[in-house]
Amino acid sequence: MIVKLQKPSKNSYDVVIIGGAMFGSSVAWFLSSNPDFDGSILVVEKDPSYEFSSTAHTNSCMRQQFSNEINVRISQFAADFVTNFRSYFGEDTRVPNIPIQSYGYMYLADTQAFAQTLQDSQVIQKSCGAGTKYMTAEEIKRDYPFYNVEDIIGGNHNLIDEGYFDGGTVFDWWKRSAKERGAEYLTNEVVAMTKNAAGTQVESVTFKSGEVIKCGYAVNASGPRAALTASMAGIEIPVQPRKRYTFIFDAAQPLDRDLPLTIDPSGIHFRTDGTYYLAGCPPDDDPAVDYDDFIQDYSLWEEKVWPIIAHRIPQFEAIKLINSWAGHYAFNSFDQNAILGPHDRVKNFIFVNGFSGHGFQQSPAMGRGISELITYGEYRSLDLSPFNYERIINNVPFVEKAVI
Repeated sequence: MIVKLQKPSKNSYDVVIIGGAMFGSSVAWFLSSNPDFDGSILVVEKDPSYEFSSTAHTNSCMRQQFSNEINVRISQFAADFVTNFRSYFGEDTRVPNIPIQSYGYMYLADTQAFAQTLQDSQVIQKSCGAGTKYMTAEEIKRDYPFYNVEDIIGGNHNLIDEGYFDGGTVFDWWKRSAKERGAEYLTNEVVAMTKNAAGTQVESVTFKSGEVIKCGYAVNASGPRAALTASMAGIEIPVQPRKRYTFIFDAAQPLDRDLPLTIDPSGIHFRTDGTYYLAGCPPDDDPAVDYDDFIQDYSLWEEKVWPIIAHRIPQFEAIKLINSWAGHYAFNSFDQNAILGPHDRVKNFIFVNGFSGHGFQQSPAMGRGISELITYGEYRSLDLSPFNYERIINNVPFVEKAVI
C-alpha cells in the first residue's frame, strides 16, 4: 500500500505523539479535553488504515481480575469510562452509548497452588469493590454445567463490569474528538530525533518526508514498534512484537447460556462472541517476531486449541472454524506490564508502552495519566508511578500474577 505523506502545519508543537492508534489517540483526547492544557498536539501515524496495529487486532476484553490493586483500579476506571461513555464527551448526542458485555472472566485452576493464588487475588479485588468470587469446582459446574471440571480445583469469576466491549468505537471517537478539539493528525513517519547537548531533552523530530519540527514532549505510543521509536532517542526499551492468535468458531450445539471468557489452565482462552465463539492463544514457541510478520500458524487450531476447547466443554466436540487472524502484543519482556512516564535522563521523552495484551482496557486510565503528567507534572487521578521506567533501570519488576 502506498501512503501519501502529509506535511505538518507548524514547525513546532508542545506535544508530538508518535503512533496514532489506541494509546496515541487516548493521550491526544485526554490532553485536548483537559481545560488546563492549552498547548499544541501533533499525532504522527505511519499507516492511517491502522490495518496492522494492535488496535485493529484486539479482542476488546475488560477485566478487574488482577493480582495488584493498581491494575484493578485502572480497569475500574475503564469500566466507568465505557459505561458512561457519552457523559465523558459532554453528552454529545452524536456519541453512542457503549455497553459492556459482562459475561465475566472465569479463571480455572487445576493445582492447589494456583487455586490459592486465585483466592489471594480475590481478596485484593474484593477490597477494591470488584465483584469477583472464588468458586469450587462443584459451584462452577452448578452454574455452568457445560464445563468439564474433573481436573479443576476451583476458579474465580466476576459478572460485574467484566467481559468485552466495543473498543473500536472508543478509539474512533477519541480520534475524531481529539481532531475536533485541535489535535493535528499527520500521516507520516518519525525517522530520527535530535537531543540537546546534554542529552536530557528531545529537541526535534525528523519526518520521513524530510521536515524537522521542534517538540516540547515526545510521547512514544508506537505499540509493538516502541523499541524502534525509543532507539531514535538513544533509549533501550524491552518491548517486542509477539504473535497472538484469534479464532472465531461456530458450534453445532451452541450453549444454552453465555460463555464467560474462560482462561483454561493450558493458557488458551475462549468466550461468547455474538452468535459465535472466540478463542485465543500464544504459540508454543513465543519469540519476538518481525514487525511485519502476521503469518498464521494454522496447525495451532487443529493440534492445540480445538482439542483443549473440546476437553473443557465436551459440547464443543463439533465446532467449525469461521475466521482467524494473527496480531501482535506489544510485549514487555521485563515484566509484562506497562512502561509509563518520562525517561530517567531524557526527561521529555514519555513512555506509554509495553502493555502485553491488556492495553485496551488500560488505555483510558493511561491516557488520562499521561495527560496529567504533561499538564501538571504529576499523576493526579491514579498514582501510576509503579509503572515508571526507573523500575527497569533498577531491575525491580512490577509483579502481576494475572497476565494472559
